[in-house]
Amino acid sequence: MCGRYVSTRSPLDLATTYRASLLDPGQELGPSWNIAPTDLVWGVLERAFDGDGGVQRNLRPLRWGLVPSWAKTMEGSARMINARMETVHEKPAYRAAFTRRRCLLPADGYFEWEPVPARGGAKAYKQPYLLSPEDGSGMSMAGLYELWRDPAHRDDPDGWVASCTIITTEATDAAGRVHPRMPLTVSAEHWDDWLDPQHQDVADLRALLEKPAAGHLSVQPVSTAVNSVRNNGPELVTPVTAP
Repeated sequence: MCGRYVSTRSPLDLATTYRASLLDPGQELGPSWNIAPTDLVWGVLERAFDGDGGVQRNLRPLRWGLVPSWAKTMEGSARMINARMETVHEKPAYRAAFTRRRCLLPADGYFEWEPVPARGGAKAYKQPYLLSPEDGSGMSMAGLYELWRDPAHRDDPDGWVASCTIITTEATDAAGRVHPRMPLTVSAEHWDDWLDPQHQDVADLRALLEKPAAGHLSVQPVSTAVNSVRNNGPELVTPVTAP
């Protein structure tokens, strides 16, 4: 799974890169070196916002952990941070979003953990690793989004929750030694097709998904400080000596 990731680029930089407008120019998300489930993250998506059906591409905050539109509560959304590529087009929680509500989730890299057994009197622990493109480029993680309104507050115009999930697949190359799953990405030449809500052919959409950096990922051990969601800063991505 992908349970934590890094996203530090400014909204202006992201909006320029993805040719998107800020949905709410007054809303800012600062850089984060330790994004965790239920955090707000930047997402790029396309929706029709006017009466003539015109589609707009927007950069907007999304809550990480998908809440299906039919859910009665948000309980359990923290467990829906990932959707498996193998079944995303079939599972009730994801299949409608896969055909109509796809997004891109910009990231610098993501974290995975490898168990380290007890030895020499030291306790067993999990060593975190930062996985990121070897060339230092960013990642456009393939995601799905949903809009959910609390049934108990249907009359509240501000009661909508926009949430998202990351599509994952089996890990390969260096990433496979740390964790069996990895997030999927969409290359820049396919952003338009992926985001287009009118593009609903499942086979074509699945063909757009790629492994990040074509599998050329740097795998660096980092401080166990990243294990706590309370810690957040550039020191979390500084490489340390491998155990």
